[in-house]
Amino acid sequence: MTRREWLTLLGGAAVARASTPKPMRGAFIIMATPFTATQAVDFEDLANEAVFLDRCGVHGMVWPQLASEYMKLTKDERLHGMETLARAAKGRKPALVLGVQGANIEAALEYVRHAEKLSPDALIAIPPTEAASLDDFRRYYRALAQATRRPLFVQTTGGARNIVPEVSFLVELAKEFPHCGYIKEEYNPVIPRMTELAASRPAIRGVFSGAAGRGMMYEMRLGFDGTMPGAPYADLYARVWDLYQAGQREKAREVFSGLMLMVNLEQQVPGTRQYIMKKRGVFKTTVSRREEVQYSPEAIQEIEFNWAALKPYLRV
Repeated sequence: MTRREWLTLLGGAAVARASTPKPMRGAFIIMATPFTATQAVDFEDLANEAVFLDRCGVHGMVWPQLASEYMKLTKDERLHGMETLARAAKGRKPALVLGVQGANIEAALEYVRHAEKLSPDALIAIPPTEAASLDDFRRYYRALAQATRRPLFVQTTGGARNIVPEVSFLVELAKEFPHCGYIKEEYNPVIPRMTELAASRPAIRGVFSGAAGRGMMYEMRLGFDGTMPGAPYADLYARVWDLYQAGQREKAREVFSGLMLMVNLEQQVPGTRQYIMKKRGVFKTTVSRREEVQYSPEAIQEIEFNWAALKPYLRV
């Protein structure tokens, strides 16, 4: 074999590796949106967050969703953020999942078309807020599924109120569009619905949870495919997943117990997530468009006290 033939062979192998789809399985982190002191989106920090998540060993990163304050973002900010993350995620191990939800079909399709230019690993869409029936949900997701061939996650919450995304509807959609068989299930009762979805494999290809990963240990026992929690504790979620999959269930439980102390603290100390993102050097500020927070000395002491228990398990 000549040197040229050898290099051609190596190049072909590299292309093949690059085109191999990334697994839609594991700890897929919902990225936070960083803001400057004047509440402008800090795109530099958004790119840094992708680097941070890669170092944390997560399996996927997702933006923008509810925990990303996506409803507080303008269309231009979302489009620019997608571009920023497509560049930052290039060549990194975690799958990049871009959120393409819109209030209606037309709005969502604009995000899908933009995302398609950036070649993410998958897309995700919250249901439309401008909907009056399950048929409206059906038309919305069918339109999105027809506009892409990438894995498309259907989130079951966050859209128009009082419309139940029946499991039968999700299965029907997955059978019509196989790449649409990935579900982020947050609609109550969550575990029975996830169990019913999993029973519909192989049409249903992936069953994920949300809700800050609070049910993660039980969900792994039941054989579900992953969870989509928030960014501040990304390496801890990834470690719990990896330990459990490796059969080290007691160690996974140990890490998870400390993690839940922080997750539960967010209910008592608003802004805990922002505090940790700044503390870990990912964001420059604790600014949020959703809430203005002031940290009392007592609140900071409680955050630091609980955080100290997790330091032995951090990857970053």
